[in-house]
Amino acid sequence: MSHNNFSKLSAAGVLISLGIIYGDIGTSPLYVFTALVGKEAINSDLIFGGISLIFWTLTLQTTLKYVVITLRADNKGEGGIFSLFSLVRRRAKWLLVPAVVGGCALLADGIITPPITVSSAIEGLDEIRPNLPTTYIVVAIITFLFLIQRFGTNFVGKGFGPIMFIWFTMMGVLGVIQIVHVPSIIMALNPYYAYHLLATDPNAFVILGAVFLCTTGAEALYSDLGHCGRSNIQVSWVYVKTCLVLNYLGQGAWLIMQKGQYLTHMEGTHEVHMNPFFKIMPDWFLIYGIGIATVAAIIASQALISGSFTLIAEAVRLNLWPKLKIIYPSNERGQLYVPSVNWLLWAGCLVVVGIFQHSSRMEAAYGLSITLAMLMTTILVSKFLKAKNFPSYIIWIFLAVYISIEGTFLASNMVKFAHGGWFTLTVGAILFSVMWCWHTARRIRNRYVKFIEVSDYYPIIKELSDDESVPKYASQLVYLTSANFDSEIESKIIYSILQKQPKRADVYWLVHVNVMDEPHVREYDVNFLIPNKLIRVDFKLGFRVDQGVNLLFRKVVEDLVKNGEVDITSRYTSLNKHKIVGDFRFIVLEKILSRSHNLSLYEKSIMNYYFLLKKASLSEERSFGLDLSFVTVEKVPLLLADPDSVELKRRMRS
Repeated sequence: MSHNNFSKLSAAGVLISLGIIYGDIGTSPLYVFTALVGKEAINSDLIFGGISLIFWTLTLQTTLKYVVITLRADNKGEGGIFSLFSLVRRRAKWLLVPAVVGGCALLADGIITPPITVSSAIEGLDEIRPNLPTTYIVVAIITFLFLIQRFGTNFVGKGFGPIMFIWFTMMGVLGVIQIVHVPSIIMALNPYYAYHLLATDPNAFVILGAVFLCTTGAEALYSDLGHCGRSNIQVSWVYVKTCLVLNYLGQGAWLIMQKGQYLTHMEGTHEVHMNPFFKIMPDWFLIYGIGIATVAAIIASQALISGSFTLIAEAVRLNLWPKLKIIYPSNERGQLYVPSVNWLLWAGCLVVVGIFQHSSRMEAAYGLSITLAMLMTTILVSKFLKAKNFPSYIIWIFLAVYISIEGTFLASNMVKFAHGGWFTLTVGAILFSVMWCWHTARRIRNRYVKFIEVSDYYPIIKELSDDESVPKYASQLVYLTSANFDSEIESKIIYSILQKQPKRADVYWLVHVNVMDEPHVREYDVNFLIPNKLIRVDFKLGFRVDQGVNLLFRKVVEDLVKNGEVDITSRYTSLNKHKIVGDFRFIVLEKILSRSHNLSLYEKSIMNYYFLLKKASLSEERSFGLDLSFVTVEKVPLLLADPDSVELKRRMRS
């Protein structure tokens, strides 16, 4: 089944989309106004202008760009920046850059979202017990969240939809209660107030950086397209946006009544922070509101963690990230667990909590990286629209509008750099260096891989297979090949078969894995190069399909045996009469850098970094899911200097 059961419009699909998609954007009201007001005195221009900016940001950025336009970039039911890249990457090689930058920015965002959302919710306890050490509670919740990832989240996930429905409904109701006291706050939806604030306030750039926090979860709308489907997302967004706007208006109404006061002030040696989100709650409801907010924050964090796992898994299969151990804890589509990424994210979250302590300080680090991701998505979407033959003037209007909006947000968020933005940019830069190195090193290696015509070696391979003077290496010998065409083979494979201990086998197999631009395709093709002697199997696997070659190859062999196309019975006389299946052995050729005279300083640095990453990554045989008891790893030199280029003079004896 290529699409999720809930991808078509249905009540269940809408409810599930509430639980999966809107965690990040849905918890923004916890901290947007505290960031917007900051340490300034509360005034009408700031509140009316701030609400106007929030409303029009949600309308232009989230609704129009993502819900209406970007969701059209549907890659066989899947979304996300790498799915989008797969749709357009053949149009220009440079599109790799925005895809990698965007992917790294999203991963960096995944490190700061759990701390800021959980901290914002737990800090509501300050309203009940001032000076409570909430940092320890935040660390405990985050640690528990990462501990349960290995068990899968489909059971927990089933309850996410109803909980988030309660969360959004609660926000909407609380907002309406406050709007009743100050009905004039509805006027803040007029775009004039946004313009007036930006034109007159000297801190306009800082304000824009705070306003941007209201739309930070917009990328998740597209990333989770495959889980919920476009129709369910578009319908559920109407309800979500309504509740969000009502809550922002309600907080604005409460703030208007506090005109002239400060949200942050000193009481003795302690800095006290008032959060409008919790202030609009009745006292009797506060403990319940904090509880619901905490669960919503956990759900938001879970969505980002799961999204990070999916993003890394896609990067691995697109050869943009070192090969990692990926576990599938349940049979539900999209459920995966990447242990190394899980604990790196956990460590990153604890570092964020340790450095910034309070959510009001985390806001300074939040938003900068996600602005970059949105800009990169804009570039890729414009290429998608071009591929779909949209008129050029529409594409240019789209680019002009969103590069202007997101460029302005990026510039405003750069103000945050010294106050914490440096953290996410540093994390993003480290992630980018890994992706760029892994991709570039592969291109350098491929430059020196020599392919030869396999047909030139048909006679000698057949003769070797029949030559009983050579000890039999295996009944069935399997090589993984990177040659894209049936007619070609790496010279190193021929060297391994014929020269590096001649390997006689009854049947030689060449297995090639081709990662497709589609997400879930699983196909294979068989070519009998030498009947009953040399067989090539080509797998066409989607970029979201597990590359368990051992299992896939076994299935192919079973099908071929069932159809009578191959005979894998042992050729040894004693075993053949009992119909015993012959042994299989996989040969994995590991290329090592032996000489690097032809490389520039940049390329040498890339290759050194690559081999450093390779030591920490999963081996080739493990990444393809091969049974290690049937695998031989052969190290072959990747010669980067031609011996003919070396001048050497022989000294004659007298």
